[in-house]
Amino acid sequence: MHPVQETFASKLPHVGTNIFSVMSQMAQQHGAINLSQGFPDFPVSTELIDRIHHYMKAGFNQYAPMPGVPALREALAAKMNRQYGTALQADAHITITAGATEAIFSTITTLVNRGDEVIIIEPSYDCYAPAIALCGAKSVHIPLQFPELSVDWQKVEAAITERTKLIIVNSPHNPTGAIISAEDMQVLSDLVLRHKLWVLSDEVYEHIIFDGNEHQSVLRYPELAERSVAVYSFGKTFHATGWKVGYTVAPEVLTREIRKVHQFVTFSVNTPLQYALADYLANPKHYEALPSFYQAKRDRFLELVAPSRFKALPSSGTYFQLLSFEAISQEPDTEMAIRLTKEFGIASIPVSVFYHHPTDHHVLRFCFAKSEETLQKAAEVLCKI
Repeated sequence: MHPVQETFASKLPHVGTNIFSVMSQMAQQHGAINLSQGFPDFPVSTELIDRIHHYMKAGFNQYAPMPGVPALREALAAKMNRQYGTALQADAHITITAGATEAIFSTITTLVNRGDEVIIIEPSYDCYAPAIALCGAKSVHIPLQFPELSVDWQKVEAAITERTKLIIVNSPHNPTGAIISAEDMQVLSDLVLRHKLWVLSDEVYEHIIFDGNEHQSVLRYPELAERSVAVYSFGKTFHATGWKVGYTVAPEVLTREIRKVHQFVTFSVNTPLQYALADYLANPKHYEALPSFYQAKRDRFLELVAPSRFKALPSSGTYFQLLSFEAISQEPDTEMAIRLTKEFGIASIPVSVFYHHPTDHHVLRFCFAKSEETLQKAAEVLCKI
């Protein structure tokens, strides 16, 4: 049988396999320590796994309700109301999604139309711009100020036009580990209300924040929350990135529209996981200990790499640490990442790939959500370079 030869225009002509898959595959090929893709190498709570097993054995194995299991949405409403002083209702405001990536895609598809413009703060996670492009809209990229990694709000406002529909913010920020302050949120709120914009707030690392800082969710600011969709991930919070369960928190009018998209993207999410997570959320200790847990890992990683020629940039949240290699080499960060993997056996992510406009500060991103043994082995390698 001869294959059909057909020419068609790609909707994402400049998109290939993402850097996380590329570097993880390279790490596997070369037997390298993988600090590239952001996933832990330590186990998930046995208590949580036992709850999943319980619900599987009890017969909770068919389709969940499209918006999510009520018990989980109610547990989340109670958690968020306690945490952020909100008055969320499970049915009106919370939708369970197949990971944060689906939540982001469904939100962008809901809000953005052909010809719209969307402001992205870069470096940015790689799923934002393709979703915008698929909507026939334009991404407008505003770089963080380097090396302090702060938002230049004057540049953000200067980029706003009559076509601007949405601003995407991410705090704690992947890949840099930067966080947005209360002052930043006041400026953002003023811009959004004045220009009648919407906000997509990627808050998947909400519980991984350091040095006594308080996570500045859009939900803390009532007027801003009325024009925002906040996105979260259980995978980041409970060390289970492969489960792909997330959720959106949005005003009722947007929640209704997000669910229209969500039902045709994935319809509903893994049933026994949702029931198990609802039970697990009943004990706040399961997430309230995360800041100290990951800060200890960050501090340990920094201590171990201190004798190296790499220079650490501040990480105020997430489980990522940026290391500058300017004292070692002036080669492009993409080439440095490949060389470290092939020649030294340690995989990282070059930060330049998170930029729309080519920008190379000679910085690599390392994931420290790893066991003590992995961090020690990785540091030994980095200290020899």
